[in-house]
Amino acid sequence: MTEYSIVILDPLPEASLARFRAQLPDGWTASAAKSRSPDDQRDAIASAPFAITGDAPVTAALFEHGAQAGLRAVHKWGVGYDAIDLEAARRCGVHVLRTTGSNAVPVAETTVGLMLALGRNLVAGHMGLQEGHWLKPQLAPRCGLLSGKTVGLIGFGAIGQSVARMLSGFGCTILYTKRTPVPSDVETALNARFVDRETLIATSDIISLHCALTPDTSWMIDGAALARMKPGALLVNTARGGLVDEAAVAEAVSSGHLGGAAFDVFAEEPVPQDNPLCHADRIVTTPHIGGTAAETYAVTVRRMIANLAAIADERAPDAGDVLVLCGAHRLR
Repeated sequence: MTEYSIVILDPLPEASLARFRAQLPDGWTASAAKSRSPDDQRDAIASAPFAITGDAPVTAALFEHGAQAGLRAVHKWGVGYDAIDLEAARRCGVHVLRTTGSNAVPVAETTVGLMLALGRNLVAGHMGLQEGHWLKPQLAPRCGLLSGKTVGLIGFGAIGQSVARMLSGFGCTILYTKRTPVPSDVETALNARFVDRETLIATSDIISLHCALTPDTSWMIDGAALARMKPGALLVNTARGGLVDEAAVAEAVSSGHLGGAAFDVFAEEPVPQDNPLCHADRIVTTPHIGGTAAETYAVTVRRMIANLAAIADERAPDAGDVLVLCGAHRLR
């Protein structure tokens, strides 16, 4: 039997690696990088023909080093690929894939949960009780409803549409913006209305980000955009940290212009201790867990393995998951 090996570029605890290995079919083995240091990443990507990355960047230098050692494919565990150098992958003849739509429901649930946590001051109340403080007099006047709010979604793919679907029960007015409006029947089913970005920013009670990080969207929510948001509005980011000027958000919340903000993603991960988002009142932060769920874990792993097995067998993987496909696979 032919054996295939996978390396996970994100360092994992042994228990997490064992959980991953339990999903592998016969003939497949897996290891994980020792750390995120440049040397350990170079060693890892050169150790197997197939690599998986969750958050670990895959740079041009890593593609070149891996390709020289026989790297055939890199699979993104998730959707966003801004940390993967696709041009370098093409130059090096390395396939790149992702699990399109696999995390839509977990991210959408996280998004709605963060909206509720912000509006109802759940985290502040919980932390107060842990520290021995009964903060009802301070927090009650600041508690608001999600029901009936105007929610603006920047990006309206699988995740944005899942958020809209979940918010239908709250009676929210849903605005969205994206490069191309979705078909009218989709808008009708989700009770969503297309507007330009400036209108969305100026009229939404809650703005939630669900777009890719590209040169055009980098720091799209900067100080000027924050100033155009409604006083007391909330900002939620479960997409990519680089979409937002984090220091400007912390200042906008501190000044009282924004009612609060919630972040599951950050420009630098793991988050440095001095990140202002992690030390501000009325800002809720979570460690990029929005796309994970026990119920979707096995399905996602098996989907990645199926794509990599297709590459190993000289077959085309799922077309919807392809970012870069090199050589004969384009024709099969």
